[in-house]
Amino acid sequence: MFRVRKIVNAKRVYEKKIFGKDVNIAVLDTGIYKHPDFENRIKYFKDYVSHKDKVYDDNGHGTHVAGILAGNGFASKGKICGMAPMASLYILKILDFNGDGDTRDVVAALDWLIANHEEKNIKLLNFSLGFLPNSKIYEHMVIIERINKLWDNGVAVIASAGNNGPKKKTVTVPGNSRKVITVGALDDRNFNGAKSGYSGKGPTSECVVKPEIFAPGSNVCSTDINGGNYVFKTGTSMATPVVCGALALVLEIAPELKPWDLKMLLYESADSGRLSADSLSWGCLNVDKMIELL
Repeated sequence: MFRVRKIVNAKRVYEKKIFGKDVNIAVLDTGIYKHPDFENRIKYFKDYVSHKDKVYDDNGHGTHVAGILAGNGFASKGKICGMAPMASLYILKILDFNGDGDTRDVVAALDWLIANHEEKNIKLLNFSLGFLPNSKIYEHMVIIERINKLWDNGVAVIASAGNNGPKKKTVTVPGNSRKVITVGALDDRNFNGAKSGYSGKGPTSECVVKPEIFAPGSNVCSTDINGGNYVFKTGTSMATPVVCGALALVLEIAPELKPWDLKMLLYESADSGRLSADSLSWGCLNVDKMIELL
């Protein structure tokens, strides 16, 4: 994460003591392990898969994502610290131990968010999973309908572009929604161990340029489900919480900002110089520049 923070130019923001305090983030994923780096900041957990009451993660993906979002580095003595280490987490487990899920569970979790986000003051949704656009189209329309409703109701949705690149029109659902902020992996061509160019690419079927923003996603070190350990994972799933966590820093300073305000802030601060010449996306996340625009 130290490498990730350096790449996205996140330095002065922490010198100003901005850590995402009092910002609530919803995470739809495989659950979460009670890693020391989360302390008492797991504010809510609901299991839509096995309907267990205990907080758990039988896969590890959700715990890794949550650590990138909001791990405070306690177990590593500050060496491995997430983007918003004082943010609070609302965890909705919709994927099983294999990382598979049922559309009905996704819809149920989104319906809970629609009904409860205002009371819980949830401003961000991290959606580090995706469905191929050409499969089960009706079910995906239902998901996108709810995602868009959340956005319209004041919850900024940050979704992964998926790992089906490098061909065009490979951005996954709901990252292909016109409204949401879709994140690609900046370093998908410079990492040994994953398919070169894995980050999903637009345009969408509606000719919308996607993803809008990029962040590091390859070989990211974050919280693991084994004790207080850490593990490396790769994918746009890892890039997405980098952006979502950065927006939590913004919302600590300016909690009145709406999803569209956050999207425009990303657009105005993105570092386009790090992308290839043929990329139509905005650029790479630049946290300090984004904070300076507030």
